[in-house]
Amino acid sequence: MSRPPLYLIFLLIFFILCGQSHSSRFASISSSSDLVSDGVNELQETPYLRLNSLESVSAPEESCEESYGFLPCTTSALGNLFLIIVYGYLMFLAAKYLSTGSELLLEILGPGIVGGLFLPALGALPDAMLILVSGLAGSAEVAQSQVSVGMGLLAGSTVMLLTLIWGTCVIVGKCDLQDSVAIDLQDTKGFSLTESGVSTDIWTSYAARIMVISVVPFLVVQLPQLLNSTSGRHLAVLIALIISVSMFIIYCLYQVFQPWIQRRKLAFVKHKHVIFGLLKHLKQQALGRLLTESGEPDREIIEKLFSRIDANKNGLLSASELRALIVGIQFEAIDLDHDDAVNKILSDFDTSRDNHVDSTEFANGIIRWLAQVQGARTGRADDGPHTLKYLHNFHQETKREHDLLDVGEQNDEVVEGVEESKGVLIRAILFLLLGTAIAAAFADPLVDVVHNFSNATSIPAFFISFIALPLATNSSEAVSAIIFASRDKRKTASLTFSELYGAVTMNNVLCLSVFLALVYLRGLVWNFSSEVLVILVVTMIMGLLGSFRTAFPLWTALVALLLYPLSLVLVYVLDYVFGWS
Repeated sequence: MSRPPLYLIFLLIFFILCGQSHSSRFASISSSSDLVSDGVNELQETPYLRLNSLESVSAPEESCEESYGFLPCTTSALGNLFLIIVYGYLMFLAAKYLSTGSELLLEILGPGIVGGLFLPALGALPDAMLILVSGLAGSAEVAQSQVSVGMGLLAGSTVMLLTLIWGTCVIVGKCDLQDSVAIDLQDTKGFSLTESGVSTDIWTSYAARIMVISVVPFLVVQLPQLLNSTSGRHLAVLIALIISVSMFIIYCLYQVFQPWIQRRKLAFVKHKHVIFGLLKHLKQQALGRLLTESGEPDREIIEKLFSRIDANKNGLLSASELRALIVGIQFEAIDLDHDDAVNKILSDFDTSRDNHVDSTEFANGIIRWLAQVQGARTGRADDGPHTLKYLHNFHQETKREHDLLDVGEQNDEVVEGVEESKGVLIRAILFLLLGTAIAAAFADPLVDVVHNFSNATSIPAFFISFIALPLATNSSEAVSAIIFASRDKRKTASLTFSELYGAVTMNNVLCLSVFLALVYLRGLVWNFSSEVLVILVVTMIMGLLGSFRTAFPLWTALVALLLYPLSLVLVYVLDYVFGWS
């Protein structure tokens, strides 16, 4: 999507401000329609008798307060709807500019500290600002009435990400499912509910589990309501705030160290590939069986293998001899560096640490590897002719682990040229500053018009913010996620769903921390049981689904999409039928 020119934004703001001056003129002129001459004094300053219209009798005249003293306001439903659209679009631009600046900054500085600490907070900045201003305005009574806008945004963002966007990504990214794995770019099953869908890597499941854990502060703050206690509510808010802030810090640290953790686990799986490749190669040398008839390792055969590999017949295998062995082995499914494979063998076999492997070390190392492979297989311990069978099973399991962990090559690209790097950095900073400025400037007016629209239509502010505001703050993220998922590849699906789970986690730790801080510091009443229940239900269902599955057929998309209207119905029934609020 191309970015709209900046001058269009300022023209739009200019026309809004111009409309404000005309609105006051129209209000004064239209008032004359309800005036009738008294027929006596035509020259007096007030020569009319005022007749109350039916509209003025049925409803008292209301006034609105201009944001910053000059931005337009209105008490009509259509006028406020128009302002919601305008301010919502500006918040959409803010989120878009923050996202663009974050991507540019990540490209320059890499994942590390910037990707782990700085960028997750920037992604949630528009939501956090809207939540913040919803509870700052006016007295405590005014803040209590407007803070429902912040809760509506918090719940709406979470529910929309995990239902509408999640389900849409499954539909647009569907491929044929075979053995619970999506076949890239192959979509021949149509809209089969069980044989068509998407699959993800194991890291996506980890992200889903982290998202489930992030709902703990919601449970803590709801404890007094669950126990029907009124004395400990303020304390529960404080405890939930401390937990939420702590989880935000821990999550950011996890984001910082996640690339290191991922590389460690991926290296372990590659090590298992080396085990499989070497054992399979030795078995195929036609020197006999690796196992005896009883299923035990055959030391005699292993020693013969050692003699064959020992080219200079000195009783020791050097790194060069091991490398000559590795070169002749075909490692399937991975691009393994030969020197790296040699180092892995030396690390496992060379117990004396003299950079050589003698016959005893070689035999003991092969026996340990065989025991590891046998421990991974199913069925009884068969001997030689079936050695390849359990090696094959071990290979299939290792290949599956590698596929689950390998989310794609993450090359550390170096920006060519100092000038180019500086230019990209300046662009990134400008985008971030512009996005932050727009979000800070129009968050308060947007909250005001939502409240005014609620008064004009008698629709609860929660439902307006639940439906409308997430469309503004999450539209850019939603569009990019759907486009990315539509590439019909497993790796892109993994990244898409990981980002959705991460966005919800930031809602549950950062945005909730802002909300809890408002409630605690301003002495507001926590009365959002139905809203919290909706967040818990949707997060737990979708989180557990993502935690224990890596394949998502189309029926899971239907479940996700149905959860959105059910969430609205649940809040309405609990608040307005059972009177929870």
